[in-house]
Amino acid sequence: MRASRPKVAVAAVAVAALAVSGCAESDRDDSSGDSNNDTLVFGVAGDPKVLDPSFASDGESLRVSRQIFETLVRPEEGGTKVSPGLAESWTPDAAGTTWTFKLRSGVKFHDGTDFDAEAVCVNFNRWYNATGLMQSPDVTAYWQDVMGGFAQNEDEALQESLFKSCTAKDATTVDLAFTRVSSKIPAALMLPSFSIHSPTALEEYDASNVGGTAEDVKYPEYATAHPTGTGPFKFKSWDIANKSLTIERNDDYWGDKAKLKTLIFKTISDENARKQALRSGDIQGYDLVGPADVEPLKSEGFNVLTRPAFNILYLGMNQKGNPKLADLKVRQAIAHAINRQALVDSKLPPGGKVAMNFFPDTVEGWNGDVTTYDYDVDKAKQLLAEAGAADLTLRFHYPTEVTRPYMPNPKDLFELVSADLQAAGITVEPIPLKWSPDYLNATTSGSEHDLHFLGWTGDYGDGYNFIGTFFDRQKDEWGFNNPELFAQFKDADTTADPASRVEKYKGLNKTIMDFLPGVPISHSPPAIVFGKDVTGIKASPLTDERYANAEFKS
Repeated sequence: MRASRPKVAVAAVAVAALAVSGCAESDRDDSSGDSNNDTLVFGVAGDPKVLDPSFASDGESLRVSRQIFETLVRPEEGGTKVSPGLAESWTPDAAGTTWTFKLRSGVKFHDGTDFDAEAVCVNFNRWYNATGLMQSPDVTAYWQDVMGGFAQNEDEALQESLFKSCTAKDATTVDLAFTRVSSKIPAALMLPSFSIHSPTALEEYDASNVGGTAEDVKYPEYATAHPTGTGPFKFKSWDIANKSLTIERNDDYWGDKAKLKTLIFKTISDENARKQALRSGDIQGYDLVGPADVEPLKSEGFNVLTRPAFNILYLGMNQKGNPKLADLKVRQAIAHAINRQALVDSKLPPGGKVAMNFFPDTVEGWNGDVTTYDYDVDKAKQLLAEAGAADLTLRFHYPTEVTRPYMPNPKDLFELVSADLQAAGITVEPIPLKWSPDYLNATTSGSEHDLHFLGWTGDYGDGYNFIGTFFDRQKDEWGFNNPELFAQFKDADTTADPASRVEKYKGLNKTIMDFLPGVPISHSPPAIVFGKDVTGIKASPLTDERYANAEFKS
């Protein structure tokens, strides 16, 4: 799951519609101190950006989408293995380029529309035939990360589409054809961005009518007020002013019904305020528990669940932002200047690790035999001198008003790393920006940034999902063009044999750490907490917690 990057503006008509509903229901009715067994209020660190997961890349939007929508395949609960979703089974042809999915029967969308093979094709064709702003990487980030381009690419920088066609063979059988073998299929189809929407609702609410400009995207009403899927919860209201989004149980759900009647996501951006709201009973759970709060909350009887460290925090370096960063010796100096172990020891929860690669060692293809950059201030100074950059000044962006699974407290991390860089003789110009949209816009587009923190929580258990997403093509975030590296990625992605592909991932990790486009900092095991009487939820390394299974103990 990427660090979100959309430039979002909710259309005025949607805001007006949303403000009508839900003000009185924005908080759980728990004034007596007794549990309301039908409603769970969950504290989140930030607002969702958009409710159509086709356009989402931020964690909070995807958290909501996972409850409302479903995909053809999904991760096993609490893990990363591909398991049945709206499809019961899937098989490739001999060439590995056409996959046949057998669909569940008797499934309906929240508006009563039947789910069938034609509905699947409506959705894939909508994405594939996107035009205008729907081809912006800020709008359809995940489609482009997975599929590359579109039926008619409007920007020559877009790649050929991996997706080729969708054919409904009968009501419960659909063929998805691709232009080549790819490591991404079928695992990438677990991503919420490939959720299947009601064709009726897509048409009724003009779901592909994305307006505005690349700098100021205006999403259609469907994406802010009418998301319509097949999931265990359905959308009820989004009270933007009071930072509260409400979904309710889908009583017509095809599978096990949600035990909760109502689930409310309440935005509380301050970590300490989330903790206090839990203790006071205003909320019954929250994500991104501060490392220092894990043990105290456990000792108080709260249910603290720790996810595996399936993520990466990195220091990005933009080679276009400052020409000095195009010099490998300067990038090496920055890597040597950072005391990553001290950062892990002082700022991350127990189980945090210094990163050697841009993905954790639990993912196949991790390589322990790569170039390493041990903390060495003298070496950093020497490399800067050799590069003629002894007087280097760098703009260092860091985010405010946010906590991420891989980045517990951005300001603290910035202060630590900034002090390390200054000790090596680098002048740091701090640039704190609000996480969304300011920070994300500044660090993933244009050339007005030098250094920045970002990171990633894996979407599925394949190394390409990490390093391919970051480095398999030119991106404004990094500001480099390395055709040899891009070709190495293409070779790995199109390797059909899994064992051979893993070896190629190892080679890619070595190439990346030699080239050093950024500095992998750490892997952090983020924690999620629920009230003392809340049970039924398994922690997911993908942050794919199933709130439909939550219930209150009697």
